[in-house]
Amino acid sequence: MCDLCKPPPQESTKSCMDCSASYCNECFKIYHPWGTVKAQHEYVGPTTNFRPKILMCPEHETERINMYCELCKRPVCHLCKLGGNHSNHRVTTMSSAYKTLKEKLSKDIDYLIGKESQVKSQISELNLLMKETECNGERAKEEAITHFEKLFEVLEERKSSVLKAIDASKKLRLDKFQTQMEEYQGLLENNGLVGYAQEVLKETDQSCFVQTAKQLHLRIQKATESLKSFRPAAQTSFEDYVVNTSKQTELLGELSFFSSGIDVPEINEEQSKVYNNALINWHHPEKDKADSYVLEYRKINKDEEMLSWNEVEVCGTSKVISDLESNVNYAFRVRAYKGSICSPCSRELILHTPPAPVFSFLFDEKCGYNNEHLLLNLKRDRVESRAGFNLLLAAERIQVGYYTSLDYIIGDVGITKGKHFWAFRVEPYSYMVKVGVASSDKLQEWLHSPRDAVSPRYEQDSGHDSGSEDTCFDSSQPFTLVTIGMKKFFIPKSPTSSNEPENRVLPMPTSIGVFLDYDKGKVGFYDMDHMKCLYERQVDCSHTMYPAFALMGSGGIQLEESITAKYLEYQENM
Repeated sequence: MCDLCKPPPQESTKSCMDCSASYCNECFKIYHPWGTVKAQHEYVGPTTNFRPKILMCPEHETERINMYCELCKRPVCHLCKLGGNHSNHRVTTMSSAYKTLKEKLSKDIDYLIGKESQVKSQISELNLLMKETECNGERAKEEAITHFEKLFEVLEERKSSVLKAIDASKKLRLDKFQTQMEEYQGLLENNGLVGYAQEVLKETDQSCFVQTAKQLHLRIQKATESLKSFRPAAQTSFEDYVVNTSKQTELLGELSFFSSGIDVPEINEEQSKVYNNALINWHHPEKDKADSYVLEYRKINKDEEMLSWNEVEVCGTSKVISDLESNVNYAFRVRAYKGSICSPCSRELILHTPPAPVFSFLFDEKCGYNNEHLLLNLKRDRVESRAGFNLLLAAERIQVGYYTSLDYIIGDVGITKGKHFWAFRVEPYSYMVKVGVASSDKLQEWLHSPRDAVSPRYEQDSGHDSGSEDTCFDSSQPFTLVTIGMKKFFIPKSPTSSNEPENRVLPMPTSIGVFLDYDKGKVGFYDMDHMKCLYERQVDCSHTMYPAFALMGSGGIQLEESITAKYLEYQENM
């Protein structure tokens, strides 16, 4: 409204930034006449925000602001710096502060613009949560109404039963009183017994009188005795029929939501695994009380950016999630549902997918398989080394050390291109096991040459300590094997890293993964528990490459179930 109109004020049409006032058309002409200084004032549309053109110091009103205090994060004047509250503070020029703050603000704006898709995704997630909340709220109301209606039915049934019992008791008592009252009314003159007795007294025939009076006398004696000891035929009190609802009233007064009705499910980390797909298992203390579960999962980007959750409804306590990306962290959590009641989410489990798709194979029972020393199960996913009777028979030859060699077994599928990943477990009791990859021509050399002439025990950088390792490191060899045994993982010697024993010996992982990039000629060995690369090196992939395993002494190797393509839904994608 106009600030200078006489009441009632008119609606303003302009605001003067120099006068810090708003005017209607008439008042603006009066106070800003042509040919005066005021006619040169800056005016804008109607506003209440009169920002001064030049910021003045709030502590020194006559001084213009021309510096910026970096400690207090506010503009100041030169007097503030010379002897004011900011004398010991670090200040910068206004132009420098303007440039710095503008750059920061621009970066922040660019970041927000760059996150527009994420914001939209989160808004969509919030919309879904709102819809879910609305549906769950309506379902909770319906269930509450159902519970109260059941209570009403029970109360109505009990009410009807109690009222029937009271009515039956009341009728019985009234009947007794009515009978007793009729008996006493017979004692009144001219009524009942007394009237009949008076009529009998009028009888003059003695024989008739005696016959009638005898029975009448007994009745009168009985009536006389009842008069002397009057007792009502029934009780008037209904104390035994008072309904005690104090306990029920107290319980109904405490009637509330049973929010802790479902315990939080817990994801079993040991039984949960991830490859191309993720197998998530969880435990619920009150398993029989939950109607269903919702498993949530989402991808975590390298910059820790959290994407929206994907949800899967599950009836049991395990689920396989398919089509996961390689070399990515995924977060998993689960919650339980009982009707409309939802438990809190479980603690999140972070799993890292392998760096490449799963390579599926079984142990080859034909190529080089030594059934005298190795025992392969029927599924061909487990092999054990039997250092038994045959070795004892040849014990005299072991003194030379020349005949003690590795027994090899390979995968039944070769690799000619692409990236591949497989995993296995080495039994803790194993004395010495070698695992890795080898080319087809190298395997022919190992498996068809006499064991006493050429042995991988003496191949350079095979993972087993030999003299050649100390002097030569061939980066283009057609095989790479690492040694595992006595619950340890032995990293082969390398010219680029420390070869001290304490740096080369690691605890044996529960499960070990092998990653082969055929096209780049690179192989890596992973700790599956943490998806951490323990050792990586170049390998010559000019020929077909095979998963290779070797055992000496007692030992055992078990391929992971997802690698053998035998587990649940994995087989469809293999």
